[in-house]
Amino acid sequence: MNPLFSKILIDIARKQLEKKQTNKPISKKQIVPLVRNLQVEIAHAIKEYIFIIIGVFSAGFGLKGFLLPNKFIDGGATGISLLLENTTSIQLGILLILVNLPFIFLASKTIGKKFAIKSIVAIAFLAIVVHFVNYPIITEDKLLIAVFGGFFLGLGIGMSMRGGSVIDGTEVLAIYLARKLSLTIGDVLLIINILIFSVGAYILSIEIALYAILTYLVAGRTVDFVVDGVEEYVGVTIISEKHEELRLTLTKKLRRACTIYAGRGGYGSSGESYEKDIIYTVITRLELAKLQTEIDKIDKNAFIIMGVVKDLKGGMIKKKPLKDEH
Repeated sequence: MNPLFSKILIDIARKQLEKKQTNKPISKKQIVPLVRNLQVEIAHAIKEYIFIIIGVFSAGFGLKGFLLPNKFIDGGATGISLLLENTTSIQLGILLILVNLPFIFLASKTIGKKFAIKSIVAIAFLAIVVHFVNYPIITEDKLLIAVFGGFFLGLGIGMSMRGGSVIDGTEVLAIYLARKLSLTIGDVLLIINILIFSVGAYILSIEIALYAILTYLVAGRTVDFVVDGVEEYVGVTIISEKHEELRLTLTKKLRRACTIYAGRGGYGSSGESYEKDIIYTVITRLELAKLQTEIDKIDKNAFIIMGVVKDLKGGMIKKKPLKDEH
């Protein structure tokens, strides 16, 4: 690592410790884990923002290279923005921000402020890209527009999700409503998009609405391919020697419930089995990046198994409330 960068991290860690213990001397043993945590935070943040940047430029290409010049629409908040752009004189960049703002506010309440801030940055960046970047118009063939416009838009949405944010806020609304109603997140998204396409058929034309459905389907499949489905929970099994530290991070910092299995390692240093605790938790896809960051801070060599969870019932799926929350 660059010596100057290391010195900056050490100074930041020292200042954090000085705030916590004003009258006690600070040892190197205290600074080292803080510096390591900062290194992991920065590395993960860089990776996540690279995903977001790629996602924004991909979505911008789908919008300006295919959909926007040909008066096509899509589903979700992007579809609402495109529909309004076709019926008003307001520029698409402004509409993308205005339409997504209520969803981002909802995200700050249901998912977290960090996620909401990253999403605001991603949406604002997309608005800038759509307004200022001149993408070439690729084709005027309606089928190609629907298919490839949906592909690049879905790729952009998926990459942004991989970076821990959204550039289309309807997924957040769907997650919120699914918790309140007896519906799956997929059902809520379907209802929202049926309404958007119905309005599109009335205002524009039935043909445009039908192509919009095709665009939406392609975009949805692309998102599934990139992130394995935002509407699904992920079951995470963690096997680590530092299982107690990981358990405390899950329950105290991430406020997630977990289950501890009493397991046995099959091949120890002497070739014999040995006892070890195994952690299992269930989180949303949008929280996965944060969980991986926290695990890396504690044990980079932790063995992690992740699998999509199709159905959930009972238990503590939502975040545990803080003690000072009422």
